[in-house]
Amino acid sequence: MRFLKAVTLSAALLLPAAALGNDMRTPAPEGARVYFITPADGDTVKSPVSVRFGLEGMGVAPAGVEKEKTGHHHLLVDQALEDPDNPIPADEHHRHFGGGQTETSIELAPGTHTLQLLLADHNHIPHQPPVLSEVITITVE
Repeated sequence: MRFLKAVTLSAALLLPAAALGNDMRTPAPEGARVYFITPADGDTVKSPVSVRFGLEGMGVAPAGVEKEKTGHHHLLVDQALEDPDNPIPADEHHRHFGGGQTETSIELAPGTHTLQLLLADHNHIPHQPPVLSEVITITVE
């Protein structure tokens, strides 16, 4: 019987969060919000672009640190949140700040870009409900 429980638990750990339901997502406190300090929507900027993250109603903790009412920042570049039930991918459109950073400088090609901030829990999974900023549009000269 002990073996069966261990196998069942091991199998559950291998399933994506979506297969287990939203109860695997960390709850977000009511009123929590993430926002851009800089740049502002509609700004024309030069690359590298300085981005500063704002947060209200929650604290920042590095990835891997499980602490209530905290998370770490992710920056979505020219990308919308597609799957809030699973870990955020890491690529040029999904920038991770798992060290607890609250600002960055990013290289962007000339042209128009959209940016959105997303807070995620210790496992890079968005909170329930997701703590997302408004989408801003900037132009890089």
